[in-house]
Amino acid sequence: MTTSPSGTAVVHYLLDKGVSRFTVRAFASGMLSSMGHSPTIAIRDFAGEAGFDPSAPAQASLIIQVRADSLEVTDEISSKDRREIETTMNQRVLESEKYPAIAFESTGAFADRLGEGRYKIALNGSLSLHGVTRSLPVTAYVTVDGPMFRASGEFSILQSNYAISPVSIAGGALKLKDELKFSFDIVGRKQE
Repeated sequence: MTTSPSGTAVVHYLLDKGVSRFTVRAFASGMLSSMGHSPTIAIRDFAGEAGFDPSAPAQASLIIQVRADSLEVTDEISSKDRREIETTMNQRVLESEKYPAIAFESTGAFADRLGEGRYKIALNGSLSLHGVTRSLPVTAYVTVDGPMFRASGEFSILQSNYAISPVSIAGGALKLKDELKFSFDIVGRKQE
């Protein structure tokens, strides 16, 4: 157990992927985008830890690691289309064999107390994706209730910032936009 600058113990919460939700939304563009698919992708395999001290919420911390090949399309589409999107995502976009892990680690935080056990926390951190590490701010709404920790929010990245070229098909008539939007509702359980 670590201690915060306030002298109280920082509680560590292990993230529980079984009850958490973490998704990525990609958006279609191009001439055929009205007929195209803007997939929602679930991040299925991740692990991590949040550190939090209610008496010093600005000392909040987060470390999360995602297995790159664990992303799955969640939309109602044919199994053939699902396989094609997931194969393209793993082989051409994420290059999962070459870059098997995606990681975020916070480097600082600012916090506002919203009410009893509720906080808005702006994390500064680094996202490592596709062999590139860049600074990434993430705002989370956090609720702490005894042994449970819940953080929810959204953030966006540009694929081009991580040396990823947005995928296009049909001779470029249908392609995915550079921006990806992430949404999370992550639950952590107090580490004993």
